[in-house]
Amino acid sequence: MGENDRSDDFVLKSSEGSRAFEKLRAHVDINLEGHLIDSFILPKVLGLIYDHNANLKFLNFHVGETEKDYSRCTIRIFAENEEKLSEIISELQVFGAVVKGVEEDVVLEVASAEGVLPDSFYSTTHHETFIRLGGSWLLVENPEMDKAIVVRDGRAFTMPISKVKKGDMVVTGSRGIKVVPPERPRRREIFEFMASTASSEKPSTTYAKLIAKEILEIKRGSGKIVIVAGPAIIHSGARDALAELIRWSYVDALLSGNALAVHDVEYSLYGTSLGLNLKSIETHEGGHRHHMAAINEVRKAGSLKAAVEKGVLRSGIFYECIKNDVPYILAGSIRDDGPIPDVITDVIEAQNAMRKHLRNASLVLMMATALHSIAVGNLLPSKVRSIVIDISQATVTKLLDRGTMHAVGIVTDVGIFLPTLLSFLKRLENEEKM
Repeated sequence: MGENDRSDDFVLKSSEGSRAFEKLRAHVDINLEGHLIDSFILPKVLGLIYDHNANLKFLNFHVGETEKDYSRCTIRIFAENEEKLSEIISELQVFGAVVKGVEEDVVLEVASAEGVLPDSFYSTTHHETFIRLGGSWLLVENPEMDKAIVVRDGRAFTMPISKVKKGDMVVTGSRGIKVVPPERPRRREIFEFMASTASSEKPSTTYAKLIAKEILEIKRGSGKIVIVAGPAIIHSGARDALAELIRWSYVDALLSGNALAVHDVEYSLYGTSLGLNLKSIETHEGGHRHHMAAINEVRKAGSLKAAVEKGVLRSGIFYECIKNDVPYILAGSIRDDGPIPDVITDVIEAQNAMRKHLRNASLVLMMATALHSIAVGNLLPSKVRSIVIDISQATVTKLLDRGTMHAVGIVTDVGIFLPTLLSFLKRLENEEKM
């Protein structure tokens, strides 16, 4: 069907069928543009409209002729009243829908108090977003989900509610806002496989090789790789593999919590994790107190860095971070023992620190931590490539459902996966040198 072709007779009936089409008196036309079919945007748009007991007809539909060409269509939406129509349009914005023929500037209202938004504030997605200001489209910087948009000095930012200042100009309503949803990758790559569900039956060794290639390509292009890691990396025996990844400059920032650092230090000092000797798989006598003793040693030194400088800490993940100037953020939780001095116990401060190190990330690997992975996932723009590795399929699925086309989920034991990944990286680097 050509771009100018009309299909006024093509009316898709409401799924309920109980509401007569002619009773839906309010209507509006929306434009959609992008990879509407292969990025699954169009089915989601139609489903959302039907979920609201609304109806539609296509006014035109032009399908891109090559894999790089955009498809375009105009859809007329029918609803029972203008209020319902506004609700539908607001929800459709996440898919890039723009009301046809409406070129309105965004509506701004003043924040009346510190950390308080106007009642009709716009809540962001983590997709690329533009606002129309002064007749021109302005890119919203640092896209994150569930934030406000604040305009200052001609620039637009996503802003956590806690950082909004009295007098800030805040975007409200849904007028003058354009969201650009992520597209399916245009080339064959590991991220193309995310369309299928996460499963332990996937070939994790093949994934490890593909991820190794992706990491090398990113590092050759001076990209930024961030790792989010949980204490299961220590318990499962993958500690040395992660430490070596840091030593080989494959890691640009490490985000985690108290437990990873505590058990990393415990293993360095006593050869145990949670009191279990990881080499003999035997419970060490008195090992139940080892993690507390590890915390105590770091607190005596003053910090992890001080423990390295004083010769207390001589190996491991955080030893390599400190020796190789790789920044790390340890975000505290209500479960923490100690904690060690490096842990940021103010959750807002920890979130801000994590956000800083996620800026301009090319690839984020989230491994064996539901708590910190979900936190990081909420801070990431949808275009950032993400790899989730966890033994729990539920954790992997939850993170894949965030709405990014650039994500891979692998259900596997990180204790097996990380050493395999390191092995492929070494092999590929050796092949390049030959």
